[in-house]
Formats: sequence, C-alpha cells, structure tokens
Amino acid sequence: MDIHSEKILILDFGSQYTQLIARRLRELGVYCEIHPCTVPAAQIRAFAPRGVVLSGGPASVLAAGSPRADRAVFELGVPVLGICYGLQLLAHELGGKVHPADHREFGPAFIDVKQGSPLFQGLPPRLDVWMSHGDRVEALPAGFEPIASTGSSPFAAVEDRARRFYGVQFHPEVVHTPQGKDLLRNFAYRVCGCSGTWSMRAYAEVAVEQIRAQVKDGHAICALSGGVDSAVAALLVHRAIGDRLRCIFVDNGVLRANERQQVEEVFGRMFHLPLVTVDARARFLGQLAGVTDPEQKRKIIGREFIGVFEEEVERLAQHGERAAFLVQGTLYPDVIESVSFKGPSATIKSHHNVGGLPEKMKLALVEPLRELFKDEVRRLGLELGLPKESVQRQPFPGPGLAIRVLGEVTEARLELVRRADVIVQEEIRAAGLYEKLWQAFAVLLPVRSVGVMGDERTYESTCAIRAIESTDGMTGDWARLPYELLARLSSRIINEVRGINRVVYDISSKPPATIEWE
Repeated sequence: MDIHSEKILILDFGSQYTQLIARRLRELGVYCEIHPCTVPAAQIRAFAPRGVVLSGGPASVLAAGSPRADRAVFELGVPVLGICYGLQLLAHELGGKVHPADHREFGPAFIDVKQGSPLFQGLPPRLDVWMSHGDRVEALPAGFEPIASTGSSPFAAVEDRARRFYGVQFHPEVVHTPQGKDLLRNFAYRVCGCSGTWSMRAYAEVAVEQIRAQVKDGHAICALSGGVDSAVAALLVHRAIGDRLRCIFVDNGVLRANERQQVEEVFGRMFHLPLVTVDARARFLGQLAGVTDPEQKRKIIGREFIGVFEEEVERLAQHGERAAFLVQGTLYPDVIESVSFKGPSATIKSHHNVGGLPEKMKLALVEPLRELFKDEVRRLGLELGLPKESVQRQPFPGPGLAIRVLGEVTEARLELVRRADVIVQEEIRAAGLYEKLWQAFAVLLPVRSVGVMGDERTYESTCAIRAIESTDGMTGDWARLPYELLARLSSRIINEVRGINRVVYDISSKPPATIEWE
C-alpha cells in the first residue's frame, strides 16, 4: 500500500502561513509535504506530486535576489496553485507583469467571483478573504484570465485552465478566509484529482513496514517520557519489531504526581512494551541541591539524563541487547523548521531535546512521526489504542517541576507543587476545560506571606496558577477562567495543601511572558 501515491508538493517562499497550507490539505485527507523553494528540479520530479502549491512570502518578485522556484515546476504537467507571492511569481515567471500596488491590501477584504472556474466550484459569488500583499499583478501571462476581483485588484484570482495553473492574491489557508478550505478542497479534489483517502490508519500500516525495513533484525531503544510523542513513536516501533525495542523511563524526581505509575501501567502492563524504569530521583535532586538559576537547572537535568541513559544502554548491551537505533518522537514542524527557506531557528530551548545522544552514542535515528503534525500524532495514538487521557495530555516541560518550583528544588517544595497541581488538573477537568486549554498548572513561588487559618497566624508559601490558550505554544493568551472555578481552585489548594496559604492567578500572555515561569 502506498499512502503517498496522491500527494501535493508545497514550495515554501518564507510565508508565516506555509504550515497552515499543509494542515488544511491534510485535514482534507490529502498527503502533502513542505519543501524550500530552492529544492532542485530532480528532487521535484522524484517527488512526483499530483499538484504543486507555491506559498506566500514577505519578498517582492521585483527585488533582486527574491526567491524563485526551478522552472521544472511549470513543466511537470501537473496543476499549480500560487498563493499571494506564489501568484505574483507565477505571473512574473510566465510572462506577465507585476508592479508595486498603489493601494496595498492587508487584512480583511471581499472578492467577487466569476462563476465557472473549478477553483470556486460550489462557492458563493462573493467571498470574505484575508489579504496581505504590497505588489499586485498588472498584466496576465498569455493563456490566463481573471476569475475573481476586488475593488482595487482586478486579478484577485486567475487561471490558465488549459495548463491547470491557478493563482489567488489572498490567503485561503487562514481562518480569516472562512471558505478558504473549500477552495483548497476544490484544488486538491477537482483540479489535482486527489481522492482524500489519506488517513492515520493507512499511515500506521506504512510506517510499520518502513520501520521494519530500516531496523531489519537490529535492536532499538527509546527514551519514554510519558508524553504523547514518545509514546506514539514507541508503540509504532514496538508493533514493527516487537521486543527488540527497549523503552527506558527515567524517574528524575521532578515528575508530576503518579507519573511513574501511569507510565508503567499504560506501557508496561497494558501494551506490554519492554520497559526499564530507572529510579534516579536521589541522583537528580542531589545535583539540583542549592541551585536556583533556571538555565542551570535545565543544564543539570539534561546532563544527568544523558548520563543515566548512557549507563542504562551500556548495561543492556552487557546483557546482549546492543542497540543500533534510537527512537525519537520528532514531529513535522521540527523538520520544516530545519529546512525552511528562512533557515533554522536561532534559538532552541535547551530542555526540548536530548541533545548529543545520537552523535555520542553512534545510534541511527528512527523517527516514525517526522511527517506528522501534533494533532495528527494524537489521532494516530487513538488509532493505536492509546487511552484518550494519554493522547490528550497537555505539554509538560523537559525539566519537569524543577522549573515550576521557583528557587531551590527540594523534595518538600516539590511535594507542595505536586499536590497543588493535582487539584488544578482535577478542577480543570471537572469544568470541561482540560482539552480546550493548551496548558494549566500550578507554580510554587519563592515567596511566603502572612495568613490566618482559624485563630492561628500562618507564614506560608504562595502558589500561582497558570492557564494558557494556544494552538501551537508559540504564542498564547491567558485563559479567562470563570471566577467560580478560580474560587474553587484557591479554596481547595489553601485548605488541602498544608504549607500554602495564598493563591494568585497569572494573567500574562506570551509574549511578553513565557508559558513556563522559568
């Protein structure tokens, strides 16, 4: 079975919305990949797409050195859709004319649609759209004709139906173009001939075969964290190679309440994954003693994790399980970032990845999720039988509670934040908000304040509650939790967690704040 027989190639010209194009197409059941616009002709032909999408971008096609695609794109004989910069590039490369617009368009607009084009099949004659451009097409190449316009742009959408070339000046991939997904559906289904049958079940079947072909009769190891990415990656690899996979779970002492028991229950007893649990609590907390700097905490946890992992791998090797492969839950956004036309990100948080492991340990990577977005990984997890509670778990930072205990990390302070966090999770779930929030958690502040409980004066710690709404964690807004819920959270934490006598709510957005406090 080849789930990639119907695929669309997206060429990235630097738009902030490029990933959204891929998400919309995949939501339509169409497999697609994003590649930089500089990809060579041979690679484009080898990809063998059903169609090509040229993304938007911040440059002007009139500027020297502005990004171009290899002309092979226009010679494949497959449909092409240019979006914003992609439209201007299409016109410029095929003999039309592009000029700086007298009236630049940024934000909401509406277009009047000329009926009859397959791109707008089934759509109304007037559409709300999202514009973001400074140049505009002044003259169309031979063979093109307009199929939509605005008051200031006669070529808001164009087509050369004979060659199946289309271009739109607006962004159909953003939510501000309400029927943009329908337009992309028309392009994928009606123009490119895709059937929309790509699914997580099909992905799982092919991924298992690919893993078997890569690992052959070798052994693999996986650092299992309990998070959805490593969990789904481990389940796929286990389905492919069985007990030649060894999962290693490190209890570093800064985990959430009952984390270790949950991992052992789900992956050990439910899925029968070969699981090794390493109790390294004393080791980690010993290294963290007296440390208050957040970055130092991260470095200590990363360093000690690598040390524990290496020692466990060596111990397994001495017992005849010498692994040649390392399983990682790398996701597609990480892959896109590393090959983006704009170049890789300058700053990667030091606790996000197990840096240095593959190079130092000479292990080949197995990354079965590298073609998937986060929401697709969650759907795949459900397809593999992972419990919904595990699939829908909110993100948890690599350094764990060490960066939610501000100041020195001690067992006593960790216990306070754990107990408070359990209450936050219980109440957020009871309110039906858990899956609507990106993250919700408790933070223990290095602040004590005076309180009164009964007839006694107290001088105890302060807890902050953080709840964030976000789609990807890159930006986020503080959640407007109901006052009644905040009241219950405060009352329960103060009454049930001895050692905390004050609760505050964090109303900072990202940016300028970060999601985590440290």
